[in-house]
Parts: sequence; C-alpha cells; structure tokens
Amino acid sequence: MKKDTKIKFATYGFLFFMILAMASITYRDIPVENLKKEYANEQSKFRDVHEIQVHYRDEGKGFPIVLIHGTASSLHTWDAWTNQLKKTNRVIRLDLPGFGITGPNKDADYSIDAYTRFLHSFLQKLQLTKFHIVGSSLGGNIAWNYAAEYPANVEKLILVASSGLPTYKPQPAIFKMAKTPLLRSLFLYVTPRILISKNLKEVYADDTKISNELVTRYHKMALRVGNRQAFIDRAKIDFRVDAKKQRDKLKSIQAPTLLLWGLQDLWIPVDNGKRMDVLIPNSKFVTISNSGHVPMEENPKESFKILESFLEPSVFQ
Repeated sequence: MKKDTKIKFATYGFLFFMILAMASITYRDIPVENLKKEYANEQSKFRDVHEIQVHYRDEGKGFPIVLIHGTASSLHTWDAWTNQLKKTNRVIRLDLPGFGITGPNKDADYSIDAYTRFLHSFLQKLQLTKFHIVGSSLGGNIAWNYAAEYPANVEKLILVASSGLPTYKPQPAIFKMAKTPLLRSLFLYVTPRILISKNLKEVYADDTKISNELVTRYHKMALRVGNRQAFIDRAKIDFRVDAKKQRDKLKSIQAPTLLLWGLQDLWIPVDNGKRMDVLIPNSKFVTISNSGHVPMEENPKESFKILESFLEPSVFQ
C-alpha cells in the first residue's frame, strides 16, 4: 500500500472515530467573562478595533516588538519569550480575531488581507510607527504580508514556521474536520479534549513537554463563545493564492528577516522556510533540531537565544 493511501486511510479512520466519540458528548461554549477571570491578568488590556474587543498585553519599555500567534493559539504562546523580551523592549501581543479571549469578528472575514488590515488598525490605535514584528504560522503569514504592505513600519521581521506558501502535504485532521460538512456541524457542539491533545502532539516534537495545564488552556480557548464557528468560517476560505503574486510580495520585503523553523515540524515543512529564504532578499534561515511547529513554546530558551542574536544591532548592519 502506498504511503499516501495509508495516510488517507489513517485520516479517515481518525475522522470516523471522532464522529463516534463526539456523538455522545457535547461541550458548551464558555462565556468570555469566564475566560477573562481565568486567563486575563493585570497586564491584559482591551481595545475596540473593527467592532471587536481585542484582548492584548502591552509590557516593558524600549523599542517595540509585536508578537502574533498562529491558528488555534493565543497570546499565551509567547509567554516565555515575553518574560525575557520585556526586560529590554516594549512587548505587544494580542489574541487575533477568531481566537483566544478576543473571539470572532462580525463579518466572518478571516482572509489574510482582512487580518493584515486589522493588524494595521490595531497598531495605529497604539500609535506604533516603527517596531520589530514576530509571527508564528498564521501569524507569520500576517506578519510578512504586513511587512510587504507597510515596509516603513517594520524594523526587523521574524517568522516562526510561517504559512503563506503552498504546502505539498496532507492537511492536519482538524482542518479536514472543519471543511467536512457533517464533522464541522458536530464540531460546533462537540470539541473533546482528546482532539486538542492530538493537535498539540502534532505540533510538539516532544510529547512529554505537553502539560495538562497547556491542554486545558488550548481547550478552553477553543470553546470561547464564537471561536468554533470562527474556525469553521476560516476553513471555508479558499487560501489558494496566486503563486507569482506571493513570490513577488516576498521578494519585495525590505526588512532584515529571520526564518526560524523546527526540523520536526509536521504542519509546515522546513522546505517552506528554505523557499522563503530564497525569495526574501535579506533573510537568515535557522533551524532547531529537537523542535516541532512551535519552538517558542517547546524550546523557549534555545529559540530565544536565536531571536536575541538576530535582534542585536550588529546583525545585517
């Protein structure tokens, strides 16, 4: 049996199992006020942008650095990096629309163009005109599109396993689920903890680093009122792009760029980082051997040293 066929059967088997498992258990939405009590803190702030109450944190002093998380994540993904960065920098991180405490937007537009416009409006409200910008996965896609659209604002660009180029491999099961009519209907009411745990095991190379607390936080954020519908709305979007337009956009990026990838990334392969490195004029490509898709969570010390070195004034000068 061919490898692709085996993968297909395994995926469908998992989806069938999920149908059976989810049919008997329902998970209610969690009110946003409950999540605020548990996961917002004294650094948390809220600001209306595009009729969305955005949850963000603004910490430290110094040159600003903006951190943008990936799909199904939240600003908490940057906790370890923020604890170090805020010693020398002003650090701004947020829950993107559709995720975390921020929750869905009213028009259900989760395209990259919409996210880029949203980010620009958010940063304008904070009166930020020059900063470093860091993005992971989906957040990386938003970050490099922002850097291409607003080059004067971005001092340095850091992309962690960024999406945005075609990926020639099967999609993770959770994305297939959100695109399958029957399964996505179930997903609105049944989102078992085991599904969140499975996703984390896919994005971490070392499963022993996945704590119960981590799974619980990701699970509760997924159950925030409106977030499951937002995930489905995002899955419906056709993310196929004009390849030439995307290549030209990447080639236009002026900011010095760090491309950081885990060698064991199962969601966005290392080859995508290599392809970006060829396209972006002033880039540096670095890998971490013992990391998956979220090195800032899984290998915070090792990945931060790479970031810290890149942010040194001498780099690319």
